Amino acid sequence: DKKALLAVMLTDDIVAKGYNAGAIIRDIAKEIEGGGGGQAFFATAGGVNPGGIVAALERAKKIME
Repeated sequence: DKKALLAVMLTDDIVAKGYNAGAIIRDIAKEIEGGGGGQAFFATAGGVNPGGIVAALERAKKIME
């Protein structure tokens, strides 16, 4: 159906540094015109704009810098 799916998985040491997969996924899901959520270590999102996946991955890289 031409939908986009994203997932974020973080290791315990990254979560301990204050990163949260649920917060990250909610932010990057905007690029695929969708939403999502999850736990601190794992989250998923779906959206209607598969063309936004590359932008979502770039946004995730910037968050993790």
